[in-house]
Amino acid sequence: MKKITVAIDGFSSTGKSTLAKQLAKALGYVYVDTGAMYRAVTLFALRNGFVGGEQNNMSALVKLLPKIRLKFKFNQELGYAEIYLNGENVENEIRTLEVSSYVSQVAAIEEVRFKLVDLQKQMGKDKGIVMDGRDIGTVVFPDAELKVFMTASPEVRANRRYKELLEKGDEVNFEEVLQNVKERDYIDSNREFSPLKKAEDAIEFDNGDMGREEQFERIYNYALRVIEKTNKDA
Repeated sequence: MKKITVAIDGFSSTGKSTLAKQLAKALGYVYVDTGAMYRAVTLFALRNGFVGGEQNNMSALVKLLPKIRLKFKFNQELGYAEIYLNGENVENEIRTLEVSSYVSQVAAIEEVRFKLVDLQKQMGKDKGIVMDGRDIGTVVFPDAELKVFMTASPEVRANRRYKELLEKGDEVNFEEVLQNVKERDYIDSNREFSPLKKAEDAIEFDNGDMGREEQFERIYNYALRVIEKTNKDA
């Protein structure tokens, strides 16, 4: 059975990672959360004072990029891979609102994108992979057999993110989260390098009024049809 590449792109807090994890598990594919990679680099930048202060020092971050080692390790208990930054498990640390506030700025840096896109292409060279992010179907895997572009209104997405942060015990207010979502949308869509946009051959999927199971069933069934067609055409 010939395997395919599944590229899932879209705005923040549209449930890309949740869907990608479900899909990878159901298909027996490898799952890669590219957002976690950019968040890990952002965490590195915050810890070193390159962002988050009165002035950002992106040039210093670029100089230290060769020192940043990223790796995914599968957690048997959780059922998915967690990201490690220079040997440290930072899966929880990268999910804070502070990291969310700067990740789009860090992800807009050409050198950062070049480094991570190269890693992502290496990860998916043998297919059988589900990868989610902002430019997977347009830049990382433009020839992916299945491309999905996920969207929902800023208010719906902010509410999802707000609830997630509260469940983790973070002290946040809804308006702050909504503003963060809108700012990330603008930066992601207007950056010079690899801006967030729907690939011409991607399926646009608005899940604003849809539950997780319903969206999974729809995309999973579509993926099975694509795999069947790919194998017939092979």
